[in-house]
Amino acid sequence: MTDNTINEAVAEDQPAPSRSKGWKLFIRDVFLIILAALLISFLIKTFLIRSFYIPSSSMEETLQIDDRIIVNQLSPELMPVTYGDVVVFRDPGGWLTPQPVQPQNWFVGAVDAVLSFVGLTAPDSNDHLIKRIIGMPGDTIVCCNDLGQISVNGVPLDEPYITLPDGADKATRDDFEVTVPEGHLWVMGDNRYNSADSSYHRNDPTGGFVPIENVVGRALVVSWPVNHWTWLDNYPLTFADVEAAREESSEEATTGTDQ
Repeated sequence: MTDNTINEAVAEDQPAPSRSKGWKLFIRDVFLIILAALLISFLIKTFLIRSFYIPSSSMEETLQIDDRIIVNQLSPELMPVTYGDVVVFRDPGGWLTPQPVQPQNWFVGAVDAVLSFVGLTAPDSNDHLIKRIIGMPGDTIVCCNDLGQISVNGVPLDEPYITLPDGADKATRDDFEVTVPEGHLWVMGDNRYNSADSSYHRNDPTGGFVPIENVVGRALVVSWPVNHWTWLDNYPLTFADVEAAREESSEEATTGTDQ
C-alpha cells in the first residue's frame, strides 16, 4: 500500500465535522462582528462625531425642523471653533424650558436606546441648542448701524445666511452693544427674528454669552433627509475683515504694552 493509499484510508476514518458545529461557528462570528461594529460606533459617537436632529426653526433657512446633522466632537478641544461656525452647545443656564417626557412603549424605547448608543439618534437633542458663532472672546459686537447691519470690532457684517421677515430693516430685532468675555462666545440664529439666541438672552444672568466649554461640537453636514444634504458653510469671507481687525487690535495692544 502506497503512502497515498494510507493517507486516504486515514482520512476516510476521520469523522466529518457536524453541521451543528458549523452553525455555531457561524453564529459566533456574526456575533463578534456585530459586537465589534457596536463598539466602534460607540467610540466614534463618544469621541469623534455624533448625530443630532433640529427641533426648532431658529436656524432656518440653513437648517429645517427635523433635519439630522453630523457634529464634529473634536471641536473645540482639538479643533478650535471660529467665526461663522454652526455649533451645538449645552444650555448655558435658563435658555431652555423643561420638556415633558413623552411616554413610549418598551420596544420603541429599547430600539431608541440602541440607536442612541451607536450615535444614529439623539434623544437629548432637546437638551442642546444650535446657533452660529458671531463673536469670539474679546470682541465688541454692536447692532445695528445705519444699514441695519451687525458690526464686530467695528466691521459691519454682510450676512448672506440670515432669514428676515418681510419689512425688517435690521439684522436683528433689538439694538445692543456687548463685549464678549474671555472663554465665551456670542451666538445667533440664522432666523434672526425667531431665535432665542445671545441677543435674546442678553439681559439674563448669562448676559447672552455661551461658555466655550459648553460647546459639544461643530455641525458639519446635514445628513437627512437626502434632499437637504449639504455641507454647512462658516462663510469665511463674511468674517475675513473681522479677523484682520482683531489681529490689528491685538498687535496695537501688544505694542502699547511694550512701550
